[in-house]
Amino acid sequence: MSLIKTTISVFTVNQVGELLQVSPQTIVNWIEAGKLEAYKTPGGHRRIKKSDLEAFVKQHDMPVFGLPSDPDEGDKKMKKILVVDDDQVIVATITAGLEEDPHEYEVISAADGFEAGIQVSHFKPDVLILDIMMPDIDGYEVCRKLKSSEETKHIKIIVLSGYLDEESYKKMREYGADLCFSKPLPLDKLKEEIARLLYPEEDKKAAAATDDPSSLGINPVPKGTA
Repeated sequence: MSLIKTTISVFTVNQVGELLQVSPQTIVNWIEAGKLEAYKTPGGHRRIKKSDLEAFVKQHDMPVFGLPSDPDEGDKKMKKILVVDDDQVIVATITAGLEEDPHEYEVISAADGFEAGIQVSHFKPDVLILDIMMPDIDGYEVCRKLKSSEETKHIKIIVLSGYLDEESYKKMREYGADLCFSKPLPLDKLKEEIARLLYPEEDKKAAAATDDPSSLGINPVPKGTA
């Protein structure tokens, strides 16, 4: 007899946390400690098979509190995020951070401009996180093209840069970037802003992006310097 009464055969970290009434980080800790079997998708997300979860629950005599929410049901369908960066550390950091987010994002990455173009067409992301310092990418042109096309103008564009002065920041916004962040990446702020862009109803007071560079984690050039 099945211990977990659901037709779902593979669970996300957040779904398992919801079932067992523990935090997503606790689930990740169990996985990393080898206590709970899991595998990773090509996008870096951990997934737990129903059979492995049932074995874990039975072994540790844990109660199951209820069915997890279905991320593909109605308005709860997973939002898609494409990370375009050739720094695998940055990609891994963003992916791991979003994996533990309760909004349950689907995240994939692209390491160059060519691959990014293909993924925009096929993956159809809701959010594009773009490193404009990559050698084969013109960040301004990417923003202009995406925002001028009926098929892609809905995509929220978040720009990353090793250094972003006030002039560049304003230009990126003019070309269509929704947010701009300087590296090192303020991950908590990034997650907060992604949620605000995709789920504005959850924070009515912050429905529009601010035009104050200092509040977005960028490093403007001090006045009077070259």
